[in-house]
Amino acid sequence: MPHTSQIKIPATYMRGGTSKGVFFRLQDLPEAARVPGPARDKLLLRVIGSPDPYGKQIDGMGGATSSTSKTVIVSKSTRADHDVDYLFGQVSIDKPFVDWSGNCGNLSSAVGSFSINAGLLAPERVPHNGMATVRIWQANIGKTIIAHVPVTDGEVQETGDFELDGVTFPAAEVQLEFMDPAADEEGAGGSMFPTGNLVDELEVPGLGSIRATMINAGIPTIFVNAADIGYTGTELQDAINGDPRALALFETIRAHGALRMGLIDDLGQAASRQHTPKVAFVAPPLDYTSSSGKRVAADEIDLLVRALSMGKLHHAMMGTAAVAIGTAAAVPGTLVNLAAGGGQPAAVRFGHPSGTLRVGAEAVDMNGEWSVTKAVMSRSARVLMEGWVRVPGDGF
Repeated sequence: MPHTSQIKIPATYMRGGTSKGVFFRLQDLPEAARVPGPARDKLLLRVIGSPDPYGKQIDGMGGATSSTSKTVIVSKSTRADHDVDYLFGQVSIDKPFVDWSGNCGNLSSAVGSFSINAGLLAPERVPHNGMATVRIWQANIGKTIIAHVPVTDGEVQETGDFELDGVTFPAAEVQLEFMDPAADEEGAGGSMFPTGNLVDELEVPGLGSIRATMINAGIPTIFVNAADIGYTGTELQDAINGDPRALALFETIRAHGALRMGLIDDLGQAASRQHTPKVAFVAPPLDYTSSSGKRVAADEIDLLVRALSMGKLHHAMMGTAAVAIGTAAAVPGTLVNLAAGGGQPAAVRFGHPSGTLRVGAEAVDMNGEWSVTKAVMSRSARVLMEGWVRVPGDGF
């Protein structure tokens, strides 16, 4: 009986922040997959093990969650003042599509170290000891990210004592700067607040009119008050992900918010754009116990935030959503800002299901139009495995 041989493709499996993904150099992909299109999507789906009606991704590298169903393609940049181009693909678990509509802030923290290890940076850009500054062009959203990667004895330093809630073991700290993070999504008008308002009344079938802050920063995000939808902001994953009605409600909010933000032309398009926008709910600080059993006290945080990714409550916080949180918190009058106590904070520490995270942003009001020059946060990254990933030769 004839059979198809497998091909092997150089790849690196990395943790970045609270996510994991398969990283490729563009030049290592099969020729048909070096350009956007069906061949690339089919290849990445097969690598990750999707679509999987069982929802487990057993026959691939995915981990059956939105945080672990991710792919990254990196190449030397042709843009001035940038070292590498970084393209992120969010792979659906149970459906045959790859969403290219946004960035992954968590995996952004691994792009710098991957680029150094993969030989994509000029040697003179990497110190023997010190901090390598990697200038990353985020190709999905057309933005610059600056990664500060520690280097020891000429090699990327991955171990250290930096602790990140949502990650079991400490590692070396990687600081990220998201430059001019307001997203220029097609149809969003290029404005940080695409509706022109800091707070809108959003009509949601089955729920009525609720207040929402809709922002393009880091990633398009819809923020609502936890109390307006029957929550406290202290919920963990099971409270949301185990409730089909809750998930349907959040998807309805997301779809109607996407329409108001100009990201889709009709509600039916939301189903094929799962990665963006994100939907999150916020609340003033309360004591709660994180998913690891760690107690988080109200006086340790500025606000509570819970966010959904790919239709499920995230176990920690997406990095891009953290940028949106920091940016919105810095603008007086947004729901995020009000939950954090108002004012114009340069940084906030928020509570998420796995613990806490600090993110900073500088917002400026220029003639009634808010802008942010950059948002800053720290993550960590580590190579988990490197070598080749194998896929059937007829799989793409």
